Amino acid sequence: MKLVVGQGSCGIAAGASKVYDSISKYNDGKFEMGISGCIGMCYLEPIVDVYDGNELVHRLVKVSEKDGEAIAKAASSGDFSTVSNLFISEEDSSFLSQQTRIALRHCGIIDPNDINAYINADGYSAIKKVLSSMTPEDVIEEIKVSGLAGRGGAGFPTWFKWNAARSSKGEQKYLICNADEGDPGAFMDRAVIESDPHNLIEGMLIGAYAIGASEAVVYVRAEYPLAIKRLDEAIKQAKEAGFVGEKILGSGFSCNISYKAGAGAFVCGEETALIESLEGKRGMPRLKPPFPAQRGYDDKPSNINNVETFANVPWILLNGGSAFSAMGTENSKGTKVFALTGKIKRGGLVEVPMGKTLRDVIFGIGGGIKNDRPCKAVQMGGPSGGCIPFELFDTIIDYKALGATGAIMGSGGMVVMDDSTCMVNMAKFFLDFTTKESCGKCVHCRLGTKRMYEILTRIVAGEGKEGDIELLEELCVSIKDGALCGLGQTAPNPVLTTIKYFRNEYEAHINDKKCPAKACSDLLSYRIDAEKCTGCTLCAIKCPVKAISGEKKNPQVIDNEKCIKCGNCKTVCRFGAVFVE
Repeated sequence: MKLVVGQGSCGIAAGASKVYDSISKYNDGKFEMGISGCIGMCYLEPIVDVYDGNELVHRLVKVSEKDGEAIAKAASSGDFSTVSNLFISEEDSSFLSQQTRIALRHCGIIDPNDINAYINADGYSAIKKVLSSMTPEDVIEEIKVSGLAGRGGAGFPTWFKWNAARSSKGEQKYLICNADEGDPGAFMDRAVIESDPHNLIEGMLIGAYAIGASEAVVYVRAEYPLAIKRLDEAIKQAKEAGFVGEKILGSGFSCNISYKAGAGAFVCGEETALIESLEGKRGMPRLKPPFPAQRGYDDKPSNINNVETFANVPWILLNGGSAFSAMGTENSKGTKVFALTGKIKRGGLVEVPMGKTLRDVIFGIGGGIKNDRPCKAVQMGGPSGGCIPFELFDTIIDYKALGATGAIMGSGGMVVMDDSTCMVNMAKFFLDFTTKESCGKCVHCRLGTKRMYEILTRIVAGEGKEGDIELLEELCVSIKDGALCGLGQTAPNPVLTTIKYFRNEYEAHINDKKCPAKACSDLLSYRIDAEKCTGCTLCAIKCPVKAISGEKKNPQVIDNEKCIKCGNCKTVCRFGAVFVE
């Protein structure tokens, strides 16, 4: 019997380390203990999996430190009926059963700190196959057959980038992994590195072999300390095992892998800005051409792909490109990983074949909206993406289909919104982010995003005026056309899509000085219904500015001149007497 405690960042944040220590404290030696990364069911953490040999026999969810003794006793006796209250439900089990996992196939299953766990799961078999029986051209052809497109957002064919780098002249070439995941609500790269770092290493080795690179670098977000720690250990283990370094597995192929903690700037997710940062300079995009495949890191031919792209490569080389391309749509092959966040019942990491609909993911796997409130929209692709309204949730997950809505696939963030979300305020949130993250190199992005943010700030404050919507649209077009890199070119997307699908909310803010979602505090007023108010005065007691008055057992009254719209009165009222207008 073996108990495995999920210890990705989400699990640790929920208390998984304390759960592990608690169970270990009562271990009488009759069962083993181990750890894994994130299985993807972040909403159920901490999770403890019970294995009999290689068979998963029980999954315990939402485990707390105080459950440690009972779980240890159950493992010792083999009778888990005493902790059956912790068993995962059939409904929650469907979270995984509805997925097809390739990039995430080992996540939450193997120990990320143990290279042997990876090897026992067919790890490093793909690089053995490649080095023993395939030429670099064979590898590129297999990737071409697979139809694998870059999973960082642009969806550019992976084989084409690899072939361009291989065709470039130069003895020294570099392979770079972009793990600078900066989208709010996105945590796919982090989870893969924390949970299955050797899969990333193997994918990078295959890519390096294909383009002829002897040096590979992972540019990883500095805010991911656990991912960095596990990646560092995995690289050391891979070197000791002969998978990284000189003459790998006795072949003529040599490749060293290192990593660099990123500069903490969103713009460094753009490949040329990333290269600048790697070289020790300020992360700012370069003019293209020349492209990185021609002149990249250290002015040498370089190839850049993101974590998820590399995570698919070993599976493709082991199972064949045609097996990967059999999944998905005509335009988009294979699977895609998404981070489900926001007003969703079952938040976490999901991986589904291309061609599934947004509804399949959000209402099927994600279980729908928290508290069964009406669904309003989903933000796809983070600050670079766009808002897709509920009416378009039958749109398939496909680069072309999502692009037609005005959104993008992006790296895979899905922020789900219910009817309490103000779409104007949501656009303002993303513009605030991109304004602060702009490197400032080009005027369109540096000043254009700031002007848009200022207009949106006025609108949500009730100071919007006629012509603001048209001015926003004009700015959006100018910025998209004139910005130097992808950050500026896509920054207007949240504004354009919210205007396209929720123009009525903009008009209500500007013309009626009202927020339909009742979310913008400057446009709200609070009122107490005299017929429902019992005069308990609890609202007056909890009001921080003494804006509520009235005799006890008589209806209370709110002075809106004093009211700071904190919402305390509505929260504490037990009789539903407080209304927001």
